[in-house]
Parts: sequence; structure tokens; C-alpha cells
Amino acid sequence: MFADYHVHTEFSDDSIYPMEDVIRDAVRMNMEEICITDHVDYGVKDDWDSGAEIIYRSGEPLANVDYPAYMDKIQSLKKKYEGKIRIKTGMEFGVQTHTIPQFETLFRRYPFDFIILSVHQVEDKEFWTQEFQKGRTQKEYNERYYEEMLSLVKHYKNYSVLGHMDLIKRYDKEGEYPFEKIKPVIEDILKIVIADGKGIEINTSAKRYGLENTMPSQEILRLYKELGGEIITIGSDSHKPDQLGYGIAEAQKLLKEIGFQNICTFEKMNPIMHEL
Repeated sequence: MFADYHVHTEFSDDSIYPMEDVIRDAVRMNMEEICITDHVDYGVKDDWDSGAEIIYRSGEPLANVDYPAYMDKIQSLKKKYEGKIRIKTGMEFGVQTHTIPQFETLFRRYPFDFIILSVHQVEDKEFWTQEFQKGRTQKEYNERYYEEMLSLVKHYKNYSVLGHMDLIKRYDKEGEYPFEKIKPVIEDILKIVIADGKGIEINTSAKRYGLENTMPSQEILRLYKELGGEIITIGSDSHKPDQLGYGIAEAQKLLKEIGFQNICTFEKMNPIMHEL
């Protein structure tokens, strides 16, 4: 199964990759299935129709997905490329504990196949700007990051997989925090994920960003497997053409070596297993 389950288009604030170009490129690559998962990050971004003044960053609007246009575009492309590739409707929800009610409302508005639950900010503070890390020790900001994730999986259930679970390491100037120091909270998170019938993703962007380990780390992947986790998707986290489908074959090989027997795609929020 060649499927990419973490893909961004011009509907995300950090991409200008036209959605139809994404689909054309995926067809050209002989991809069997693709899920569009553009960004929504309440707390740091406003909706298009919120009435708020939209901020621009590097000439691009810093706003959440234009939901009606997004849904219409996906539906039209599903019809246009029927028989060539399966296109699924997804989003990447950058949830924080205090923004859960907004995401609950959004989830009820549209029919989704797949939702990535990601921690992109904590306390409305960004990782990539170092605002979140500022004034905290490495121990403090790593522990706070995973505490937020634990709170989310306890209180928010309308998702399919946890995205790039150890994302914080990408922005950690001190290097990757030792796994053993955060293993207890990660284990607590994974136990809830598994009990709720949810999953995790392996995000293949790690190598692109110069990380030595996978994302999540091989330690997390092995712990998930040991705890009985079976639901896992693979996504490139692509934002431009040369990233689409990146590293998926290598990720499948790694998962098989760890002991996973299947990868997943999704239909109407239900996982579908495909043998590795």
C-alpha cells in the first residue's frame, strides 16, 4: 500500500502547494491513496470567517483553513480523479487543552475520514520561535509538552492518530531529551491512545529536518508495539512537491523490522488495515 497520510496544500498557512497539483503528483508517483490534512491551530490563528483581522507572515495569511472552500475542493477532486487515486478528507488539528471546545464544534460541522491530533503550541506559545522554551529548562519544557499531550488524550477523543508525537525535539536546541526521562508519561499517553482505539503516525519529515532519530523515535515506536498498539499511519508532512511521498517505503521497512504487521488508512474515521 502506497499512501501518504500527512499532506499540506495551499489551504494551510505554511504551504502554497495547490491541492490539484498535489493530486496530480501523487497519481504520477502511482500513489494508491492520499489524505489531505491541512492545518487548524486555534489559539494562535483565527478562522477566515471569524471577523478578526488576518495577520500575514512572509506574504501568506496566518489563518486556519477556509473550511467551505476546502471541503468543496476535496469533493471536486475526488470526482475528477476517481479510479486514479483514492482521496480522503482529513485535517491536522493543533489542539491545546483550552481550545478543545472549538475543535469539538469544528469536528461536528463536516464529515471527516481522518484527523491528526498534534501538539503544535502550548499555552498559545510556539515552539519554532522558542517562545515556549524561553525561561524553561530542557527538562521543564519537555515535561510540559508531554503533560499537555496527556491532558489532550484524556479529554479529546475525536481524532484518528497522534501526529509527530515527539515534535518538540525538532525545536530543542539542547538536543533530543533522553527517552528514559520521559518514558513514564509517554507510556501513560500511549495506553490511553490504545484503549481508545486510536493510533499514532510515523512522520517521515524527521530526516528532512536533520534529525538523527525517526519521528516518533524508534523507542516510542517499539514501546507502542510492546503495549499492544496496532493502528499506525505513515505521512510525509509534505508542504511542497519534492516532499510528497518522501520516505514512505523506508518507514514501512522500519515498521516491519520492529514487528508491525500492518499500516492503516482511514474511511469515515475507521481504520483499515493493510498488510506490510
